[in-house]
Amino acid sequence: MDMSEIINVSNVHKEFDGKRALDDLSFSIQSGETFGFLGPSGSGKTTTIKLLTAQEGYQSGSIQVFGRAVEDLKDPKLMRRVGVLTDNSGLYERLTVNANLQLYCQLYSVPYKRIEEVLHEVGLTGEESKVVSKLSKGMRQRVILARTILHKPELLFLDEPTSALDPVSTERIHRILRTLNEEGTTIFLTTHDMYEAERICDRVAFLNKGHIQLQGPPRELRVSHSNSSITLLLKDGREQLVGNDHEGAEHIREVIANQQLASVHSNEPSLGDIFARVTGKELF
Repeated sequence: MDMSEIINVSNVHKEFDGKRALDDLSFSIQSGETFGFLGPSGSGKTTTIKLLTAQEGYQSGSIQVFGRAVEDLKDPKLMRRVGVLTDNSGLYERLTVNANLQLYCQLYSVPYKRIEEVLHEVGLTGEESKVVSKLSKGMRQRVILARTILHKPELLFLDEPTSALDPVSTERIHRILRTLNEEGTTIFLTTHDMYEAERICDRVAFLNKGHIQLQGPPRELRVSHSNSSITLLLKDGREQLVGNDHEGAEHIREVIANQQLASVHSNEPSLGDIFARVTGKELF
């Protein structure tokens, strides 16, 4: 395992009752990366997180986290380097935000003063006395994220962190994740939201029926699957499609010279388009 790798997964096979869930799964994540697992429901994203956090075993292959066998994460000292946010990351509904976070401060031996810091990070300063059952879905998700990063984990696992959230709450969480990543946290993110993946991921992998069919940086994937055409929007409202070649360049030059050009767009596909092309399926 490369010393710069936080995670290394090699030829992992996972079955449930004889039915394949993950097939020959192989990938690695470098220290400081935000790595996105893209796939529709049932593709194996949540199962992968459970394997990477030693919540479940697997039939064959190998998984290393922090250069050690994933099973070592059962050691509380090593697990404290990890944060996990999944759909079953519940909160104590009858307790306040502050009381919920205090419980986890005790669990991770974190001083209570960290609560004020983390609530500021997730934009919930002044909300610590609110009872969890009274919170909106977006606020609740931010409390869960606050709890997840309370102990400043080196590695963060996020399973559909913005699923069903409104655009404002989603953008706030994206900003939080970008800041955490800039501060050195490595992030493993599962999502079916291609916009989310393009916004915050350094690399992505397309997971379909338990198998990775394509992986790489979002920008490189979009460029490599481009049809090499350019759309011109003219000031009179017309659109023109030209090739990304000498002839197309001459036409663009002529349009500009005649002061007809309103805007120009390269026709790169979205990650969702590429996923559908590669797998034959929509992301959701």
